[in-house]
Amino acid sequence: MARNKPLARKLRLAAAYNENKPVPIWVTVKTRMRVRRGFRLRHWRRTKLKV
Repeated sequence: MARNKPLARKLRLAAAYNENKPVPIWVTVKTRMRVRRGFRLRHWRRTKLKV
């Protein structure tokens, strides 16, 4: 990827970076382990972004 990125692409990459975080522990505790894993989690090698 280019070193100099357009601002729109940079913002989309930043948004994807922030989305890709696990579910907080308090959610797991509150739902009694029914919610363990975020369905939007993405691995950098498996699923590529459409940027």
